[in-house]
Amino acid sequence: MYRLIIIDDEPKIAEGMAQLFPWNNIGFEVVCSFTSAAEALDFLEQNPVDVVLSDIQMPDMTGLELCQRLLGREKTQVVLFSSYQNYEYFRSAIQMGVADYLLKPLTYQALTETFAKLKEKLDESNPSASEQPVGYYEGLIQQVDEYLRGHLQDATLTRCAKRVALSPSYLSRIYKEYSGKNFVDRLLELRMERACELLDNPDYRAYDVAYDVGYDSPNNFSRAFKAYTGWTPSEYRRRGKEEQE
Repeated sequence: MYRLIIIDDEPKIAEGMAQLFPWNNIGFEVVCSFTSAAEALDFLEQNPVDVVLSDIQMPDMTGLELCQRLLGREKTQVVLFSSYQNYEYFRSAIQMGVADYLLKPLTYQALTETFAKLKEKLDESNPSASEQPVGYYEGLIQQVDEYLRGHLQDATLTRCAKRVALSPSYLSRIYKEYSGKNFVDRLLELRMERACELLDNPDYRAYDVAYDVGYDSPNNFSRAFKAYTGWTPSEYRRRGKEEQE
């Protein structure tokens, strides 16, 4: 886990970001939250962290001033956020080398995408720190497969990534690496497996099967099914009857 602190002069915002966002799911641990940049800086003198997530507008010290004080800490990444689309703030932040600049209100998607990318960057420079227990990845693959089985009609990589609190690109890479299959290929595989189960039951019409596994028309389903199995749905059913006779 990478160590993270959060700074915002509004206590509810600082505490809310620390407690409500699933940081652990994406490899971060919030070690402390602060309402004062000066207090955070004092903490950092004795407690190094990997990432600082800070508001820009604060009464005792701005996020930009804090960032300047942290420039000598090569291993500390800074993510700034602000309520204002201020070009000068943005330009200064970029010149200082901040990892990202976000706008309030901070959305779930924005935080997920930013910190997924940041984790990839940290992993590259800290190979040993990026190691996760095998069970973590097994659990992630299981969560994805459970989602796919329960959402054959409308599953998407973006929706699944939001469910497991990862960015779509990061989830796609991790799923491929630890399952050996692409996300879309796994979705197709599960859809076809379910289609075969339903086609084995004569009570289901082709239209019902197509809809159940996420196709908007029997023709689209038939083409996809034949491309995957080599048979049309009707051929698959006739073959099943012949084998039973």
